Amino acid sequence: MCGGCCRRQRGPDGAPVGGGGRRGCCGTVLAVVALAAAAAVAFLESTAGGVSYAGEGWMHECAKWDAEGGRFLASTFFGAGVAEVRTGGEEAAEERVVLADPDAAGRVALGFAVDAPRRRLLLVYSDRMPRYGYAALGAYELGSWRRLFLTRLDVPGESTFPDDVAADEDGNAYVTDAMRNKIWKVSPDGTLLGIIKNATFTQRQGMVHNFVGLNGIMYHPNGYLLVVHTSGGDLFKVDPKTETVHVVKVQGSLKRGDGLELLSTTRLVVAGTPSRLVESSDDWETATVTGQYVGPIHRIGSSATVKDGDVYINHIFGFGLGKKKTHVLAKAVFSPLAAAR
Repeated sequence: MCGGCCRRQRGPDGAPVGGGGRRGCCGTVLAVVALAAAAAVAFLESTAGGVSYAGEGWMHECAKWDAEGGRFLASTFFGAGVAEVRTGGEEAAEERVVLADPDAAGRVALGFAVDAPRRRLLLVYSDRMPRYGYAALGAYELGSWRRLFLTRLDVPGESTFPDDVAADEDGNAYVTDAMRNKIWKVSPDGTLLGIIKNATFTQRQGMVHNFVGLNGIMYHPNGYLLVVHTSGGDLFKVDPKTETVHVVKVQGSLKRGDGLELLSTTRLVVAGTPSRLVESSDDWETATVTGQYVGPIHRIGSSATVKDGDVYINHIFGFGLGKKKTHVLAKAVFSPLAAAR
């Protein structure tokens, strides 16, 4: 395109005209593209709202509201730990690292759950890509950050990618494996109790439908787990006692769904691109996608949390050229979907 434009800008003697020939034309095109890209990013950034904060590292996988501590907590990819973010006052928010387990150094901290009844945090660790051999679950006291246990989940020689965790009313933890479509079950004291495997977790064959498998997980107070399959877009209802798996019949798409958060027993937030609001009136036998929130899609929504009734979507990628990057916890306002009305 640019070569043709430049050729048209030559005079009768073949000399370039119009201020610089090929170099000038290319520079103009690149400048226009750069301005358009900057404008697009600026627009997307303006859709965030919520909480922006400065922190080290490009990537934060998960963030949750810690009501008792009055703070957001966020997991850090390359620090393999957890940072707190306190909001309020006139100063800009900035993260403060509160947990960095030396025995997990060199790993990646991914999904976590605030287990409020037991005043502890459950944190998933994985290998840094492209390695996929390490999987562990750590448990830490909220406040003192004393480690309660660090349990290895992986089997030597087997590739795996642990992603998210949820805890039931007895304190058992459930960790999803996004590579092998299984769920590890860990006791309150850190003992690996077993693995939930079921062919139902793979609804469609092929890499395109299974590039990222079981991901976000949430324990429902009625005694079962809700789990989303990212690439397939399926939502599963899992009985942790009998290990039976039921496919929730969802009206609407949940593809690219990531972290989960319950707004109530009948309403579920599925973070992702876009993030969606899902509702069920029959104890999650069936469900309907009733709303969606797009927000700053260039940052990629990855987890959801609820603070004072408002939904906040954590985004994986931070932005900025300095040591400190700007991270976003966007306050989600879900637009009703026409099909759900």
